[in-house]
Amino acid sequence: MEEMIYKQWFDGDGAFNAKKRVFFSQCNPNRNLSFYDLLKFSSDLAVEDYARRGMDRDTLTENGYAVLVSRVSYRIHRMPVENEDFLFRTWEEKSEPLQLVRAYEFTTPDGEKLISGISSWILANPVGHRIIPTKKFTMRPPVTLETEHDCLSYGKIHAEEAQDLQKIDSRVIRFSDLDCNGHTNNAKYGAFIFDALPAEYREKKFTDFRLNYALEAKFGQTLDLYASFAEKGKIVMLGKTEEGVSFECELYYE
Repeated sequence: MEEMIYKQWFDGDGAFNAKKRVFFSQCNPNRNLSFYDLLKFSSDLAVEDYARRGMDRDTLTENGYAVLVSRVSYRIHRMPVENEDFLFRTWEEKSEPLQLVRAYEFTTPDGEKLISGISSWILANPVGHRIIPTKKFTMRPPVTLETEHDCLSYGKIHAEEAQDLQKIDSRVIRFSDLDCNGHTNNAKYGAFIFDALPAEYREKKFTDFRLNYALEAKFGQTLDLYASFAEKGKIVMLGKTEEGVSFECELYYE
C-alpha cells in the first residue's frame, strides 16, 4: 500500500483538509474511533482552520471574540478503525444570526464516506461570554455557502421531555477534563456519554449522534447523567450539574 503522507491544506473551494490516521489510543475496545476522538478531531481541526487563516485563539481574544461550539450532529456511515487512514474536510457555511455554521466530512483515501457532520458555534465576548451577532464578526468575509447534508439537523434537543429518564452515572469534573478556557473540553462529553452507557448499548452500531452544549461543567462539579431508553433505536441523554443542564444528546442505533 502506498505510504500515506500526513499533511493539511486548503482546497480550491476554501475548505480545510487534513490527512490523518486512527491510532491505537484513539480507539475504543471495538477498535473503532471513539466518540471522544471524533469530537476532538472535529473541534481541533476547526480551530486549526481558523488559525491558518490568521484567527488563532489569541488573535480572536485580542479582537474581542470567543468562538464556542454549541451544537453538533453526525451521521455515522462507518466508523474508522485502528490504523486506518482517512481524509478530513471542514468548511464554514452561511451563518445564522447568532450562530456560525460549520460542516465536516470524513472519508477514506478512496472516497468512501465515513462520517458527515454539521455544527453551530456561538460567537461571544471572551469576558462574560455575552453573545455577539454573527454579522458583527468582521475578521473574515461573510460566508454565503449553503450545501445539502445527509446528517440530522443540529437543532435543539429536548432531553428533559424524554420518557422514563433515569440516572445512570455520576462523575466529578477533574483537572484533566479541562482545556485552555478552564472549562470541560467539548470533546470530553463524548467520553462521559459512552462511559455512562450500560454495557449492552456500547456494542450497538450507531448511525447518528447529536449533542447540544448548554452550560459548561466546571472543575470540582459533579455531573449527573440521565438517560431514556424508551424509544427503540434511540437513546436520549442529559447531563446536569448543580447549576443546571450541562448537555443534552441523542444517539441512534441499528
